[in-house]
Amino acid sequence: MITVNAALRRSLCAPALLLLLALGACASPPKKSAPTAVAPVVAPVPAPAPSPPPPAAPAPLPEAPAPFDLEREDIRAFIDEVSTKNSIPAADIRALLAQGMHQPRITAAITRPAESVLRWFEYSNRLVSAERIARGVEFARSQSARLEATHTKTGVSPAYIVAIIGIETNYGRNKGSWRVLDALMTLGFNYPPRSRFFRSELEQFLLLVREEKLDPLSTLGSYAGAMGAPQFMPSSYRRYAVNGTLDGAGDARRDLFDNWDDVIGSVANYFVEHGWQREQSAILAAEASDETMAAVMPTLDRRNLELNETAAGARARGFTLPESISDDTRVILLPAELADRANVRVGLRNFHVITRYNRSILYAMAVHDLATAIAAELAKPVPPAVSTP
Repeated sequence: MITVNAALRRSLCAPALLLLLALGACASPPKKSAPTAVAPVVAPVPAPAPSPPPPAAPAPLPEAPAPFDLEREDIRAFIDEVSTKNSIPAADIRALLAQGMHQPRITAAITRPAESVLRWFEYSNRLVSAERIARGVEFARSQSARLEATHTKTGVSPAYIVAIIGIETNYGRNKGSWRVLDALMTLGFNYPPRSRFFRSELEQFLLLVREEKLDPLSTLGSYAGAMGAPQFMPSSYRRYAVNGTLDGAGDARRDLFDNWDDVIGSVANYFVEHGWQREQSAILAAEASDETMAAVMPTLDRRNLELNETAAGARARGFTLPESISDDTRVILLPAELADRANVRVGLRNFHVITRYNRSILYAMAVHDLATAIAAELAKPVPPAVSTP
């Protein structure tokens, strides 16, 4: 049985096996050679857009103006001292100071004046502009009688007077928008670096408003308390302001706000009182090589305002000065950098006088250059007026 069954199984399985092989051959496709691989085209993935920067924090708003605490020890001491020294009732002083306001924007402004942050060529470009020169010429012609009368009396060149007014207030266009009372109280009581100076000016202001019959609550000036077209501080107003040469005899007030006689005469008087030399220049036309300029300029201190050199010393450093300048003439070497190179100028006595008006060599150089430009324009022939048919 076993032999028959095995043979039978073999006979039955053989056809089945052949059938399975045939079916398998039909089901499997014929093999082909593998095609050459082609890299797929992949679109570049754009870089992610940068995240927008976080919004800038808003600039802190300045503190709001606020009245002063008159019970502060320093303010009480100021009131008592001014009252005793000047025979003014303490109650009057207190009543006025009670109306003053601390102005935070004033202390912010005084910590960054242009003279301390700008280089000479930047400062000059701001102040000695074509527009300011043209307005100076116009102003000088409109005030020619007053300017010439003052020149005859004092020896101060009209162009320098005009330049001072032009730089200070753009010929009276911008006399300041701060109440002088607020400015002097803010800096006198809340600006420690110069509080002593500004408290003294506040005292002078209290005396000035009584002498010149000014309204202390409406008198406006700069953030430092300077007033009028020439921007006199109260102490300078009291000491150097004059009644103008062409002013009416019935007007004894010294009006630096609206009276051009008084303004022009007062600027000239300020110069004279500080030693102005009649018909002399302020800055010499000095020459030197680029190497000398580059070597000397870094050694100069722009804070120096004194005539601490002699003409002989300047010549020894390599500067060529006019032969008319004697070796013992006192001079000051001025760092006056230009946009593309070092530069040094030589100041004389009248330059020193201008620095008494504003203690900055940049300011004094700008006054000189503006005055020189205005004088040059005034010297040109006036073109004839064109008549219209």
